[in-house]
Amino acid sequence: MKTTETPAPVPAESGTGVRRTGAPAVREPRRTKQEGGVLNVFSHGILVTWAIMVVMPLVWAVMTSFKDDRSIFSSPWSLPDRLHFENWARAWTDARMSDYFLNTVLVVGGSLVGTLVLGSMAAYVLARFDFPGNRFIYYLFVGGMGFPVMLALVPLFYVVDNIALLNTIHGLILVYIAYSLPFTVFFLTAFFRSLPTTVAEAAFVDGASHTRTFFQIMLPMARPGLVSVGIFNFLGQWNQYMLPTVLNTDPDKHVLTQGLVQLAVNQGYKGDWSGLFAGLVMAMLPVLAAYIVFQRQVVQGLTAGALK
Repeated sequence: MKTTETPAPVPAESGTGVRRTGAPAVREPRRTKQEGGVLNVFSHGILVTWAIMVVMPLVWAVMTSFKDDRSIFSSPWSLPDRLHFENWARAWTDARMSDYFLNTVLVVGGSLVGTLVLGSMAAYVLARFDFPGNRFIYYLFVGGMGFPVMLALVPLFYVVDNIALLNTIHGLILVYIAYSLPFTVFFLTAFFRSLPTTVAEAAFVDGASHTRTFFQIMLPMARPGLVSVGIFNFLGQWNQYMLPTVLNTDPDKHVLTQGLVQLAVNQGYKGDWSGLFAGLVMAMLPVLAAYIVFQRQVVQGLTAGALK
């Protein structure tokens, strides 16, 4: 009886990067530590430079808001001698920043809720149901993202005026919702497509309706996407200036961006630069706080579809 012995594999030679197993030798490419170190230094240098360019103007604006007018021009880069909280109080009361802030909260809050509710419902239908015209409607929303809002300002003004919503808070809310829906539907449609269908099918088997399945099952599962698109819409609506300038000319109903412009114009007569910087920081703080609080959810929402 003849037995066949299997030859033992020959270990790879150290330092050569070649493994000998009886097969043709294949040399594995290796990256030296020097190349990786240079790349890390370059990438970290770019990130540090970008962080300085973003953070320094913000820090300087906050620091300047606590100075008096003389210190702003005599020593613009030095720390304030003391914290002048009266700048903030003066901007909040005398410059009517409190009224502008309240109007902005009402407009952005109402439009953000309406955008997320309507956008998620439309995106869910487009992502989960096949019907004639599905792709056509979807591409209409996609096309709306590329339509310049400046081309629609004049007809939009007459449309809003004809339905008696000019210079009103709820009229501005409706315009903000229509302005934000294309991107919201585009973003959430891709997100709903990435969610598993087995959970919704199990709910239908148990007798749940489409409405209950959407609001109690699918919408909570889409929370990362809702938070992400909500942050983007919040930033865009909070900093919106063109639409309220055209559709909201009543000084008592101005939003924060209009109030900042009015405060800047008044500097030609009063020279209250410390109050201007205080009002500027007031407008930036809600946006910065929202991103700091929800930054993890934003990253999860942006990467959820790719990871699935």
